[in-house]
Amino acid sequence: MKIIGIAGTNGSGKDSIGHMLAERHSWLFVSVSDFLREEAKKRGLPIEREVLRSISAEWRREHGLGVLVDKGVELFNVSASKYAGLVVVPMRNSGEAQRVKDLGGWLVWADADPKVRYNRITSRARSDEDKKTFEQFLSEEQIEMHHSGDEATLNSAAVKAMSDIFILNDGQDLDSFKDQAEAELKGYY
Repeated sequence: MKIIGIAGTNGSGKDSIGHMLAERHSWLFVSVSDFLREEAKKRGLPIEREVLRSISAEWRREHGLGVLVDKGVELFNVSASKYAGLVVVPMRNSGEAQRVKDLGGWLVWADADPKVRYNRITSRARSDEDKKTFEQFLSEEQIEMHHSGDEATLNSAAVKAMSDIFILNDGQDLDSFKDQAEAELKGYY
């Protein structure tokens, strides 16, 4: 199985890279954030970053640090013959990143200027999860960059340090970014 884990800052284009691999190369795109949003809905909890962080840490404690990647692998295995590979987005814990590496995969780190990312997030505002001030946006990012408790909490900085490919996304044109990401990933898909 080919697998790529995508990590990066909020609003940097992680999902866009995943969608590009799905659309252009027949990869299965799995958003682990969607798993967490569904679980929050089942529990009657608001779809907020703090709630999603809490659920993800709970699952890692109960099922192992790579649980979110394993959920993606389970989906892939059900219909592997339909797909060229699996792309899992986002990687926010070093255990997830290590699980991708253990499966022979690659890690991609996407980033962009904070103001550019903030504008992307607030313009799409899917839910209250995305409605915040620039200061709140930066504060949440800092919380997610380093463990705020045990090893099951988010630690994006550790994932960044493990990444194989770095892609900068400061532009405004989505198709150009997908072309750039495709060129950077050539040989991995």
